[in-house]
Amino acid sequence: MAETRLAMRLVGAALGFGLAVSVAGCDYWPPALQAQIEQLRSEAQTLAMERTQLQGQVNELSKAKQGMQAQLDELSRVNREKTAMIASLQHQVDTLRAKAAKPAVSSKTTTKSTAKSAPKSTTKKKPPTKR
Repeated sequence: MAETRLAMRLVGAALGFGLAVSVAGCDYWPPALQAQIEQLRSEAQTLAMERTQLQGQVNELSKAKQGMQAQLDELSRVNREKTAMIASLQHQVDTLRAKAAKPAVSSKTTTKSTAKSAPKSTTKKKPPTKR
């Protein structure tokens, strides 16, 4: 029984020590592990800074894209207006050409008919007299 008590005490002491170490934590970090942790922290900070810079660039590009889209919309609107204006002017030119072509045809026929119907004068001009 004494042996069992001794074994129970040893087991209790080991459990107590294990519990104390697990609660208190281990403050020992091997130097290689510390160096690796510092390297990872440094890389994380560098990556965070790069991410911030990239996010700023993305924001600037988004603003530029919005500006370009606004210009594109404005130019498209102006293009539609100019296309409509060109079509209207083309229609006006066609109308004016048609009007200009009609009187030219009718004036030719009118000129020909008046020339045929006008009597020819047979009077001769008298030469001027000398004094």
